[in-house]
Amino acid sequence: MADQQRSNVKEINISQEMRTSFLDYAMSVIVARALPDVRDGLKPVHRRILYAMNDLGMHSDKAYKKSARIVGEVIGKYHPHGDSAVYEAMVRMAQDFSYRNMLVDGHGNFGSVDGDSAAAMRYTEARMSKISMELLRDINKDTIDYADNYDGSEREPVVFPARFPNLLVNGASGIAVGMATNIPPHNLGETIDAVLAVSRDPEITIDELMENHIHGPDFPTAGLILGRSGIRKAYETGKGSITVRAEVNIEEKANGKATILVTELPYQVNKARLIEKIAELVRDKRVDGITDLRDESDRNGMRIVMELRRDVNANVVLNNLYKYTALQTTFGVNMLALVDGQPKVLTIKQCLEHYLDHQKVIIKRRTEFELRKAEARAHILEGLRIALDHLDEVIALIRNSKTADIARDGLIERFSLTEKQSQAILDMRLQRLTGLEREKIENEYNELLKLINELKAILADDEKVLEIIREELTEIKERYGDQRRTELVVGGADFFEDEDLIPEENIVITLTHQGYIKRLPSSTYRTQKRGGRGIQGMGTNEDDFVEHLVSTSTHDTILFFTNKGKVYRAKGYEIPEFSRTAKGIPIINLLQIEKGEWVNAVISVTEFSEDSYLFFTTRHGISKRTTLAQFANIRKGGLIAVGLREEDELISVRLTDGNQDMMIATRNGYLIRFPEDQIRSMGRTAAGVKGISLRKDDHVVSMEILQEDSKILHVTDKGYGKQTPEKEYRITKRGGKGIFTCNLTDKTGSVVAVKAVTGDEDLMLITVAGVLIRIPVVDISETGRNTMGVRLIRLQEDEEVATVARIDRDEEEEMEETAEEVVNEEDNQTEDPSEE
Repeated sequence: MADQQRSNVKEINISQEMRTSFLDYAMSVIVARALPDVRDGLKPVHRRILYAMNDLGMHSDKAYKKSARIVGEVIGKYHPHGDSAVYEAMVRMAQDFSYRNMLVDGHGNFGSVDGDSAAAMRYTEARMSKISMELLRDINKDTIDYADNYDGSEREPVVFPARFPNLLVNGASGIAVGMATNIPPHNLGETIDAVLAVSRDPEITIDELMENHIHGPDFPTAGLILGRSGIRKAYETGKGSITVRAEVNIEEKANGKATILVTELPYQVNKARLIEKIAELVRDKRVDGITDLRDESDRNGMRIVMELRRDVNANVVLNNLYKYTALQTTFGVNMLALVDGQPKVLTIKQCLEHYLDHQKVIIKRRTEFELRKAEARAHILEGLRIALDHLDEVIALIRNSKTADIARDGLIERFSLTEKQSQAILDMRLQRLTGLEREKIENEYNELLKLINELKAILADDEKVLEIIREELTEIKERYGDQRRTELVVGGADFFEDEDLIPEENIVITLTHQGYIKRLPSSTYRTQKRGGRGIQGMGTNEDDFVEHLVSTSTHDTILFFTNKGKVYRAKGYEIPEFSRTAKGIPIINLLQIEKGEWVNAVISVTEFSEDSYLFFTTRHGISKRTTLAQFANIRKGGLIAVGLREEDELISVRLTDGNQDMMIATRNGYLIRFPEDQIRSMGRTAAGVKGISLRKDDHVVSMEILQEDSKILHVTDKGYGKQTPEKEYRITKRGGKGIFTCNLTDKTGSVVAVKAVTGDEDLMLITVAGVLIRIPVVDISETGRNTMGVRLIRLQEDEEVATVARIDRDEEEEMEETAEEVVNEEDNQTEDPSEE
């Protein structure tokens, strides 16, 4: 007995057995459970549900039947798995927020977009939807193959005829073993148009399909798709990422408050969880400004309402919601389907081609079925015609036969008939012997001959097969097609920083000598009286100081010109915002500045125009003029803005309209004024011409646009300054040495900046230590050219002014005096160097 038991035990390699068993399991999941067939777009469970409903006669024009009855039929005959899995699959086919064109017509509670589950199967009822009937149309005409069910007691279809491209229309999602599929739904009309286009032009490109036919996914929950690059990648490779946003509107109320209304959600987003997430963000103060959040959705549509405080910007709140919630999601496309029983990642065109090939097979098999049926009927009619032509003889033969078998054999022998023809004659009713009936037989026979010829012609001509496919697809499109729901928003790729959602506000951008950049709201610095101590405006490293300060807007383009004559660009909102005392980030983290290169000029541009110019001046006094439009497209690595000569560097750039007077000032107190049109417009890489002839040991410190009736403001590195009317500076020709403009002494130091002002501005002074003071220009004394000026800022020993910037005055900003203001009487008077 023991020997017999041992003989039944097989020794196997556990590693090999695990490998074999797991591969068998994996293939079973891949082929028989998780992945759709490319031909009909259905997984086995969906196919079995629809086939069972069709078999039970639960058609779209029949009464609803209990869901439990359908589930029992499916698991009892075809699907040996749990009833909950079958019911959940059927429920999803009945949800208008899950399927673009529902395949099951549900009656009762089939769940909601809030994530509510469907009622138990004993409570709900269902039947096939009208469009699902098209998946099974012609299934009884030998158009598909059948296979045994799990126990061999039944036969089930391997695939449906699928008279519309369901794989793309309703999409599919599933997780197999080692692979997953996620195909988005599409618009029925667009998808059929794409199939028709492929049928007419097999060489059509994916770009042409996207441009003229299938523009992108069309989700049942509508929403917005941002950009086409993700769609194109998914269509061309089978894998891609599509950004989807909710449909959101901002309503302004009479009391000044704004309301955010959400009327459509991205595909597969749970509304209840979304609202919970928003409430959580508001509670944690990660999203500020929402005072009330409620769900007003009903049977007429979705409506999520968010009321905002009066003092917040609705676009800022909405942008944060896009960033932190499912109001903006990413749909990862993975177009994996079974092709001839094997999983393959497909492009959009391959999906269309496989479906078209399937339809060719369906039409041919249906035609062959109808041909066999027509030929069989024609064969019977041929026998009846022979009997009618020899009616008396046939009647006599039948009358004289003792049995039906003898009569049938006699007819076969006498008239060379087949057994079927002979049996048909014996089964013929007497009324067929009348003249009218004989005419009907003749007409039917002639019509059958025409039909047989037509069917044979179809089978012999692939173009006729394609024409039938086109006609039937067009019919389905006209019957079931509808308008696209999901809107395609075409634009740039950087949708995550949508400029329309960035609030436009005045900002100050600072850049230090060692290359630290940041932005601040312009209101950070409050106006002080002349001679104040200032406030600490930036924390800097040792020996670092603020070198450039620009007043601009978050929506403007900031051009950065370097000492090497190159230009880089960034949007105002792309520059990180920091606190007043923070030093910012290294500019090399923002721009691709090369080693040994630093920014020497920063300019703000609102619009690139052919009528505007950039005027350049270098340290050696070389100037040039170039149209602004030549700088509209600047790549990340920058562009050459001016061709520099040996040992020269770019000092200043100004934006002009082509008809301005330009002034160039030097460190030793000389200034030249000339019309800019004395320098012709040059190309972007040109070197330029001489703007000012420099004296020994002198170099250019400033270049400005000089307006009529404006003042010329000088600031020295020791903190002295003055205003001089522009009339005191005559217009000369470019290239001169300039005129004396400022009396410089050891007390004043050298000229650090020269600005053209009108008196309506504020002046921002920044020291090498990072101390800032904002002074109204109107408070600075107006004197002649040959004067020293007044003290603008009280400096510590060995402290100097590093840079100067004009700031547009905020009319709403209150004047604030600092408690440490110290103004000496002698500083309030104009100083004459002759007195010393």
